[in-house]
Amino acid sequence: MAQGATVYNLSIELADVDRGVYESFELRTARHPAESAEYLVTRLLAYCCEYAEGISFTQGISAGDEPAIWLRDATGRVLLWVEVGLPDAERLHRGSKQSERTAVYTHRDVTQLLSQLVGKKIHRAAAIPVYAFDRRLIKALAESVDRRSTLRITITEGQLFVALGDLSLSGSVTTHSLA
Repeated sequence: MAQGATVYNLSIELADVDRGVYESFELRTARHPAESAEYLVTRLLAYCCEYAEGISFTQGISAGDEPAIWLRDATGRVLLWVEVGLPDAERLHRGSKQSERTAVYTHRDVTQLLSQLVGKKIHRAAAIPVYAFDRRLIKALAESVDRRSTLRITITEGQLFVALGDLSLSGSVTTHSLA
């Protein structure tokens, strides 16, 4: 019998000082059985870093032709395409052609990701930022987040501060370029 997805119901208090975004919202997302806890929290943090009205998770791992996160306008046009982890060049190429903006958020070794993509055909590669989360932050958050959690997330000057119950975590977000 196949194992089903685990649903997470999260309350988020977001303060993105750099972009002037201050929001509180409820977020419901499913963790696919093949998805690691680190991937889940990377997806969650990427969602918060890109938060805008209408942003949404996609089918993710279950839908091979969609990114982890996207933002569409009222006509269905893709405004934002966000990949998580170690996406291949073909996915980034397709996403960059289909959207106004493409970004990558990773919890993996960013040098490995960048070396995999060197010399590959990627539409507007120079315009695709790659954001690498502090791996210790991701690991600690992955070990601590429950199916029902409240997170207070502050983003400022390349730093993430996350409060989860009595736990306070912080780490950097470094920006890299594909070109």
